[in-house]
Amino acid sequence: MSSSLRKTRGMSTSSNYTVEVEKYAERHFISSFKKKYKGAWGVTWKAIEEELKRIDTLIGVNNYVETIKSGQDLLICKTEFRVAGTQESRHGSGNRCIIAIHKVAKIVRVLLVYGKGDVSGSRETEWWQNVIKENYSDYSPHF
Repeated sequence: MSSSLRKTRGMSTSSNYTVEVEKYAERHFISSFKKKYKGAWGVTWKAIEEELKRIDTLIGVNNYVETIKSGQDLLICKTEFRVAGTQESRHGSGNRCIIAIHKVAKIVRVLLVYGKGDVSGSRETEWWQNVIKENYSDYSPHF
């Protein structure tokens, strides 16, 4: 598994997850959000991070987190987000995160953060699954 760029420990609640951003996600996607949205990205990322720390509370709520693959210890999910200061809804923004939730270890790994404009072709799910297969050997067997 690739080493993580950022790790964030949860507050004092034992139900919080540790959030880890994979280097591939940072290099290929998050850096472009930082450039495009400048100051708004910091606020946006902090909100995303806080939600991911409490991922259990969002699964199955208002379609914020869609479970794509489910195993005994691992969930691979897609979440939606909007950038702070924009008028778009989460869904309408076209902004997504692909995450791997390790339930026993209480870790959420951010694998991809992208906008619909990053998707090549017309099949979003097929696109991001191929990106995962090509760049994350630990997760490719799940697809």
